[in-house]
Amino acid sequence: MSIGEMLAATVPMARTLNLEFLETRPEKAVVALPDQGAFHNHVGGPHAGAMFTLGESASGAIVLAAFGDQLSRAVPLAVRAEIGYRKLAMGAVTATATLGRPAAEVVAELDAGERPEFPVAIEIRRADGAVTGEMTVVWTLRPNG
Repeated sequence: MSIGEMLAATVPMARTLNLEFLETRPEKAVVALPDQGAFHNHVGGPHAGAMFTLGESASGAIVLAAFGDQLSRAVPLAVRAEIGYRKLAMGAVTATATLGRPAAEVVAELDAGERPEFPVAIEIRRADGAVTGEMTVVWTLRPNG
């Protein structure tokens, strides 16, 4: 099962919004929100809440891609998030997530018995390439036990 399939199967909001997991690698995750009238706002574009969920889902996809091999000893959890809406989003939008710290550095902290935190940066773009939103989600790997 791919990371996208796993998230769609286990995260009801990803299914509800019909998110499309286009790329899920430790270096980058790309997730699309199709244009759907049921999730439009008052000006006819994707609702801010749907765009937040898109960005958070892209961040979760890269976290699983980068740290999936650590799941037997730690649980990834979002700690906090911040989003800025930059331009009007219309139509389908795509979120691209990148890790803000090297994965090896995060795992080294986990190995040292710490609870590492690390940011994931997300850009949300319209089909024409314009950045409509920027988001940061800070994640942690909470050691089991």
